[in-house]
Amino acid sequence: MTKSELRKSFLAKRQSITLAERDVASAEIVSNFFDSFDLSKVKVLHCFISLERLGEVDTRPVFQRIWNHLPNITTVVPRINHETGEIESLLYRPDTELIHNRWRISEPVHDERVVPEAIDIVLVPLLCFDRRGHRVGYGKGYYDRFLRSCRPDCRKIGLSMFEAVDEISDSHTNDVTLGFAVTPSGKVDLPIK
Repeated sequence: MTKSELRKSFLAKRQSITLAERDVASAEIVSNFFDSFDLSKVKVLHCFISLERLGEVDTRPVFQRIWNHLPNITTVVPRINHETGEIESLLYRPDTELIHNRWRISEPVHDERVVPEAIDIVLVPLLCFDRRGHRVGYGKGYYDRFLRSCRPDCRKIGLSMFEAVDEISDSHTNDVTLGFAVTPSGKVDLPIK
């Protein structure tokens, strides 16, 4: 299926999940992430703030666990710069004040940025992914541009409510592939052999 077809299908599929089912799946994904990755050498972790209205994986427990148990890790979150069309990474701490932008996405009010080259792990939002590590997001290309600016050794990890689809038929060379995905059933090394 194409990205457009998959986007429509998986948005509907994700919207059909109840809040209770989302909470259970999110808890499993977060647990699987912490169980599957050694974070001892990670200095900076970039993670999205969930859009609950779109049924995204709840990432609040990721931040809470890092803040409570891994204080050596700096957490950063995305903000889209609408003048450049690029994602900026802003420091995110327990006391960071958030505002909603015009799309009702939560973002820090401050302007304390971290350069992409400093980031060790990016937890990537997605609707679905395929066995080769391609992903379907919301179609604006923000994350592909952002991930290209990160270091080659930065781990790109998708958080997905669903298992891999066989193939995204219209993937292309500008798409940045994931190295891993984490689903309710566990960690997925990509590409799948």
